[in-house]
Amino acid sequence: MKVLASACRFLLAAILAAVSSQALADGACAVCDKEIVTNAELASCFLDSYDEFAKRAGNAVVVDLSACEQARGVIEPLKSLVSPVGPETATPDEPNVTFMVSRTQLDCLRKKLQEPGLKLDPSLRIALGSC
Repeated sequence: MKVLASACRFLLAAILAAVSSQALADGACAVCDKEIVTNAELASCFLDSYDEFAKRAGNAVVVDLSACEQARGVIEPLKSLVSPVGPETATPDEPNVTFMVSRTQLDCLRKKLQEPGLKLDPSLRIALGSC
């Protein structure tokens, strides 16, 4: 009975290892962002820097666009001291300056940002879970 239990555990471990390695090969990433928020400036910066991100080693890629913000002189919008509440005064989502994506998501994001007629301002939420 102990031999059978040991064999079952070994078989289960082998199956889990195979599934995990296949998931990594397919670009699955448990800690990667499922969606990001961007705007025209950051999207342009991402596309300009895409080759640099694509050359990085590993299955997950950290995209850091903070240098682009500083280099291009993007200034954080000033928020009023008193902000009215209500749907008509809703502010756009703040763009993600830093995020983590799988290689598959990196390519998918590039394709989505290159779509003609994409409205990026004031900001756009892009789902990466389906990539």
